[in-house]
Amino acid sequence: MIQKTTLSFFKVFILFSIILFTKSHTYAQTPAIVGQQLPFDRICAGLEVNGTPFNEYFATFSYLNFPAGTTFEVELSDDLGSFTTPTATTKISFVDDPVAQQQTIKFAIPTDLKGSNTYSLRIKSNTATPVYSQRVKNFQNQTSFPAYYRIFAEKFFINNNEANATICSGGNLSLSVDNPTPADTPSSPANYPNLKYKWYKDDVLIAGQSGTTLVANSPGVYYAQIDYGGCDDDNFSSNRVTVVSSGGGSAVTVDSSLGNPFCSNGSGTILTATSGNSYVWKKDGVVIAQTSRSITTSESGLYSVEVDFGGCKATGSIDLKSNSFTASIDVPETYELQEGETLNVSVTTDAGTPKFEWFLNNIPINGANGASYLVAVRGLYKVKISQESGCIASREFTFRVTSATDAVTSVIPNIVKLSGAYPYWNIPDAYKTPSTKLIILSSNGEVMYDDVGSNYDPELNSFIKDFKNVNPVYYYVIQSDTGEKKGSITVIK
Repeated sequence: MIQKTTLSFFKVFILFSIILFTKSHTYAQTPAIVGQQLPFDRICAGLEVNGTPFNEYFATFSYLNFPAGTTFEVELSDDLGSFTTPTATTKISFVDDPVAQQQTIKFAIPTDLKGSNTYSLRIKSNTATPVYSQRVKNFQNQTSFPAYYRIFAEKFFINNNEANATICSGGNLSLSVDNPTPADTPSSPANYPNLKYKWYKDDVLIAGQSGTTLVANSPGVYYAQIDYGGCDDDNFSSNRVTVVSSGGGSAVTVDSSLGNPFCSNGSGTILTATSGNSYVWKKDGVVIAQTSRSITTSESGLYSVEVDFGGCKATGSIDLKSNSFTASIDVPETYELQEGETLNVSVTTDAGTPKFEWFLNNIPINGANGASYLVAVRGLYKVKISQESGCIASREFTFRVTSATDAVTSVIPNIVKLSGAYPYWNIPDAYKTPSTKLIILSSNGEVMYDDVGSNYDPELNSFIKDFKNVNPVYYYVIQSDTGEKKGSITVIK
């Protein structure tokens, strides 16, 4: 009996040992990822290093009992630390040691990452089944840390980069992130709508303000900083604006960008008023249409602006003078020249050492370089006056001289004689109407002009080319309310 009992006990012991070994062996084969501490405590990408935005990070880990060919990747959580909808990273490269079963992955975070202080990072098997993953800790032994891609990493401006602003007692003023538009100006964080901001007054954070605009309702020193959470940097802050209060409106100043007197050189000067909420501009006492803080002008005059500071108003002015010159001409825009008549045209100017240039039909008139010119033939005239010392500037006047017969006759001669001062063929004014159709053809049928009469300008639409061996012949068709008129012209010199 004792022998049978001992034998039975031995069988049970052997069976238990087999089961225990099997369980132990199965446990030993379970895949596992063991992450080393990250070499960083936060991810602050985007800041340029040697001209290139920095975005390279490393994660080292060990992997146990994974089948050959298993690949791994680094994965970020969402901005709340959850991996239900993870954030993918970009694997740049990796170094694998299959003997030590250790791997280091170099990765980059998305450049559109909005950022948060509660991201987590994990290593995940990408090809093994089932998928295994393991959160890793930073070198502060934390599984949650800041992660931001700093898409804008430089200083910026608020309040048009003005250092001072004024509000009324009980009023307010909007301070906004500047967004300059010309291509040659610095960029602005306002171009990136995902960014958030921290606003400060007297170096104290203003709670609940994260937009591009802050409404200031009390005096103090204000500035903004891009909110990159745990990746904040004082270098990504705005200029500081000192806001003062005035019970009855403060003194308004108006500055000219080119000084006063100014020399526009064709571009004009920019008048800028003290910063406020709205602006009403006047020139010589007359309201002008511009209502922005800055206006551009090339004209002298007394400019004033009424600035609303949010409950109180004040007015400032500037008596703007120009270093340019004035000029006038003593002929109307159109002058009818009678048969045998000449017309003396004079220019009056206060330009210093002026230079005069006269043109007929856009061709310079040789020897015409004085303040007056004697007109003897019809055509389109222009005189250009230039001041070539001090404030470099120029002005132009144009006028047209017509013949007395142009306006009354409808006769078209069949022979046209050209001269140096009149190198084109014209049509009577009676046919220069929107309802008249004019077609001009060369002798070989080429269409030289096909449009309404009112668009015909002999100086611009001249169809007469260089003479060759013969005098050229042209044909015309005029269709008007009174009927159709056809004919030919022979051009001679």
